[in-house]
Amino acid sequence: MMGYIKAYLVALIVFFSIDLVWLEGIAKQFYRNQLGFILKDNFNMTAAVVFYLFFIAGMVFFVINRAVVLESWKYALFVGMFFGFITYATYDMTNLATLKDWPVLVTVVDIMWGTTLCGFTSLISYLIIDYFSFL
Repeated sequence: MMGYIKAYLVALIVFFSIDLVWLEGIAKQFYRNQLGFILKDNFNMTAAVVFYLFFIAGMVFFVINRAVVLESWKYALFVGMFFGFITYATYDMTNLATLKDWPVLVTVVDIMWGTTLCGFTSLISYLIIDYFSFL
């Protein structure tokens, strides 16, 4: 059980670190330009933390732990990418279908980002877990 907790913490740190660089650096202005008309003035930290905690639990459960059992970095990368594609597409396509003026460009960029983020988070987490033999 302790191995799973360590895997979760590794994935949480990796995911959050990469996503923070994206959201606060690379894509910050992009999202402001595209979604400024619906962005809140005050960031809801509680909602963000809950998202990260739940999302990482799903990635560890569905992708990373299985990759470790299979001893496959390829599984971690490609199934991680698929997990990211499906989850981010669910969010973005729902927004595209239900929200007035939701930008198609945000949908495309965000799905590509989720695919990349989850693939590399799963791969890096797998490599760290494998190296330190957490599970």
